[in-house]
Parts: sequence; C-alpha cells; structure tokens
Amino acid sequence: MTRTQRLRMTIDITMTILSIILMGGNYLFPADLVHEILGVGLFVLWVVHIILNRRWYGAIFRGKYNPYRVMQTVINCCILICTIFLMISGIILSNHVFTFLNIQSGLGFARIAHLLASHWYYLFMSVHIGLHVGRLFQNVTAKIIPRILLALACIYGLYAFIARGVWKYLILQQQFFFFDFERGYVLFALDYISIIILFATISHLIASRLKKNR
Repeated sequence: MTRTQRLRMTIDITMTILSIILMGGNYLFPADLVHEILGVGLFVLWVVHIILNRRWYGAIFRGKYNPYRVMQTVINCCILICTIFLMISGIILSNHVFTFLNIQSGLGFARIAHLLASHWYYLFMSVHIGLHVGRLFQNVTAKIIPRILLALACIYGLYAFIARGVWKYLILQQQFFFFDFERGYVLFALDYISIIILFATISHLIASRLKKNR
C-alpha cells in the first residue's frame, strides 16, 4: 500500500467516524460548539478527499459510461450535493464558529435543509462505502460464520433504520431530530454503524452484479 493510499484510508475512516458522531446532533456534547467544530473538520476532510481524487472528478465528462460507472457517478455527485447543503445550512445555523458573518435570515430553511441533507448524506456515504470494500467483503463472506454475522448485522441495520426513524427524516415525515436517551450513546452508535453495514452490503452486491454484466 502506497503512502497516498494509506492517507486516503485514514481520511475515509476518520470521515466515517465523524459522520456517525455528527448524526447524534448536539445531544452527544455538553455544548453545540463541539458539533460545529467537528462539522467544519468533516468539511475540511472532504476538501482534502476531493483534492486526492481530483482525477476522478476531472474525468466525469470523459469516456464511456457503463451501468457501474453511472451508479458510482450518481452516488458521488449526490454526496457532494449533500455536503454543500450541509455546510451552507450549518453556517446559517451556527451559534459560534460563523457568527461573525451575522446571518439572521433563512433559519427555518437551514434547519430543514440540515436535517434532510445530513440523513441523505449518511445514506449515500454508506452506499459509497459499499463500492470500495470489494476485497474486504470477499474475505468476510468466504466462510460461513462471518457470512452469518454479516447477515445478522444487516438485519439489525434494517431494524435500526426503521426504529430510529431514519426513513422519516429522508422524506421529512419527521422534521425535528429526536435522540432516545433511554437507548443511550452506545446503542446509538451500534444502530448507525449497522445502518452503514446494511446499505454498504446492498451497494456492494448491486455493484458486483453490474460489473459482472459489464
């Protein structure tokens, strides 16, 4: 593994961890300042991520498109759009980091946009992960016990997706974020990790089929 590949992996893992933490909103921290700082940190990592993958973005309008490339391009572009909306809405809602901008309008729009974009971002991020875990997925499914554990994680991920009401946020059936303190922080993390596993697995299976058909 080259130095650039190690850097990319480190950034990707850090971005995933930050995303899980940020999905807890301001409820995970005693002050919302921490949420804002971590949000800015995630955005900075996204800038670095795009720079490291600038060749891919530069080739979007070049070459032929097969079904897998279409899937990959749509997912990446959707993540990028969600990231932009997250940063814009986050700046508008900021109570600390960006108060020097003195933005006093658009709070209602920003709150809805932040809630909607954050959950769609998390979904597309999970699907994006599934496109890049080919070798890991093959190693996991090579034996029966890891395959069963993966299946159980996906089943629990589906349960968490419904129980946490994530699907409601995606279609604005729930317009205010709710954190269940009775379940606690550990279960919250397990729920959102299992959601990543669920959609990453689905994405990987679809991508593998598209590659075979190609």
